[in-house]
Amino acid sequence: MKLIFAAALILSSLVFSFGQNEQSPIVEKDIVYNDWVYKNVETGNDMNLRKFTVGRKLVMVVYFAPWCPNWKHDLSFVQAMYEKYKGSGFDVIAVGEYDPVDSIKSHIGQHKLTFPVVWESNARTAKQTTSHYGYRRSVGDTRNWGSPWYIFLEVGKLEPTGLVMTKKASIVNGELIRPDAEKFIREKLGLKAEAAGVSTAGAIEVCEPEKKVTALTKPATPPLH
Repeated sequence: MKLIFAAALILSSLVFSFGQNEQSPIVEKDIVYNDWVYKNVETGNDMNLRKFTVGRKLVMVVYFAPWCPNWKHDLSFVQAMYEKYKGSGFDVIAVGEYDPVDSIKSHIGQHKLTFPVVWESNARTAKQTTSHYGYRRSVGDTRNWGSPWYIFLEVGKLEPTGLVMTKKASIVNGELIRPDAEKFIREKLGLKAEAAGVSTAGAIEVCEPEKKVTALTKPATPPLH
């Protein structure tokens, strides 16, 4: 029984670790990315991407499957970036894939995600028929499920009208590299680089231990002989 438990523990650890090994850089790619209208997971209302970008500087669209460990590794950082920069012209909209809508909705509540989430597909059998699949394959993403997958829309560079929103964009075929992602966001928002040593939301801080200063003591007076 103990051997079975130990094997299960090792297997679960391996699954978790594999869910964090698909980090990918932000790269600019030729991609014909179209406008869309999807249903908001929580309200059921239609959301139009082009209308959503109005008044923003940079919009990050992230496609995800709620059961995917790679996405679960990223979601707290995405939420942190949304909270930190939403007042500076940055916004996030997530597109749920390959799971029932109720499951996507539960996922939002469980992880306290406050950026809007829409859905494109609601079953794993739809994998090869989604726009998500087509987009990521067109830019060289060879992963099986491709969750998460990111595209950054620089609003000032988008086509002003029509179905096609852009023919070139920065994308990420995997998990975000956190310091690089925040640097990219700040640059596109026209914000100054953060000072060295300032903690980045979601990043791991490495701090030097505080040096303790010991009080100087007067040497003992030698005894008189």
